[in-house]
Amino acid sequence: MRLTAPADLTTPLDWPQPGFTNVPYRVFDDREIFDLERERIFRGPVWNYICLESEIPETGDFRTGWVGDIPVIATRGKAGEANVLVNRCAHKGALVCLKEKGSAKVLTCVYHSWAYELDGRLRGVAFRNGVNGHGGMPADFDPSRHGLERLRVATFCGMIFATFSEETPPIEDFFGETMSRFIRRNFDRPLKVIGTHSQIIHNNWKLYAENIRDSYHATLLHTFYTSFKVNRLDMDGGILLADDKVHHISYAKRATFAENEEYKAAEVHSAKYDNTLEGPELLNAWDEFDDGVTHSIQSIFPNLCFQFTLNSLAIRFFRPHGPDKTELFWTYLAAEDDDEDQEAMRAMQANLTGAGGLVSLEDGCINEFVQRGVAGSQHKSSFIEMGGRDLEPSESGRATEVAIRGFWDGYRRIMGFA
Repeated sequence: MRLTAPADLTTPLDWPQPGFTNVPYRVFDDREIFDLERERIFRGPVWNYICLESEIPETGDFRTGWVGDIPVIATRGKAGEANVLVNRCAHKGALVCLKEKGSAKVLTCVYHSWAYELDGRLRGVAFRNGVNGHGGMPADFDPSRHGLERLRVATFCGMIFATFSEETPPIEDFFGETMSRFIRRNFDRPLKVIGTHSQIIHNNWKLYAENIRDSYHATLLHTFYTSFKVNRLDMDGGILLADDKVHHISYAKRATFAENEEYKAAEVHSAKYDNTLEGPELLNAWDEFDDGVTHSIQSIFPNLCFQFTLNSLAIRFFRPHGPDKTELFWTYLAAEDDDEDQEAMRAMQANLTGAGGLVSLEDGCINEFVQRGVAGSQHKSSFIEMGGRDLEPSESGRATEVAIRGFWDGYRRIMGFA
């Protein structure tokens, strides 16, 4: 990840050193910083997740999405290629595709009927030559200069990524070897979508980026994880970081659970309950991999997460709507060769996460508590020293905030705040 030129803010940002153990609360509610993020991050040298290749399988298929808060369209072109285009007519700026998904021979803006090929080239303009010899476009109008804005595209393990920047490295270089290997573990096989949903969370997008990298809050905040021994800190696990520290993997091994007195000694609220399930089959699982990992969260900078819990495999990505509002999308997957019972098990386990998930419903409000708590305190900063003050991976435990520190180290560099 390259270092950009220093940001030019109207009011300089006072960021405590060394820069990744304290984060000024101003970054969560400042409109000027949000606008810079659009240019420096989402239009910058990163790969943005768009959709699955299987969502646009045939020529003419399209799927709308976002890069940050910029609307885009993914299309399957005539030669079978994947295209990603800004969903903005070159004429007046209106959305071209209004549906979430569909199929079309051409993309046509309803406002003035400008029509585009599936690769974004301008195909036709209504009344280009006027009517009865009057009006129309100027004689020197050049359609080749008025197509939809195109992004660079890369595919990896059945997923489509896009970038605005020519400086973004090849996608496997962007991920790094450790991250690429784990993505392949989960996704390098034929998969199908078994469910999707989304939710609005009233907080800055970076608070959710912190949340998925916060490996030790899960067994403090989430009662279900702890009570039913799905993911606890007294299981074997660790934290892996990409070489540039901005991506991470947190993992746990359910079979290694050995109850630790630290939970009781600390009077952790999530460990105070002796609950049972009327439907215990929710927690049934089969050994899908031979590495013993039964829970993992993998973050990809800036706004993508891969989740594997028991046998529930899901993609999460989050779209900023402004400094204090974020939309979170979930896509649940099954393997094409799953038998009927296995697919049903994955579908049932999807109830663990999501907007009303037995595990993650608390995340829908906890980040809003932070957003509300930091209001009016732009001169204050957070304190991120759990597990030390370094950026080194931890393969012996997850009571650490190292992955959060890695995110902020990368964020500062790409934003020019370093």
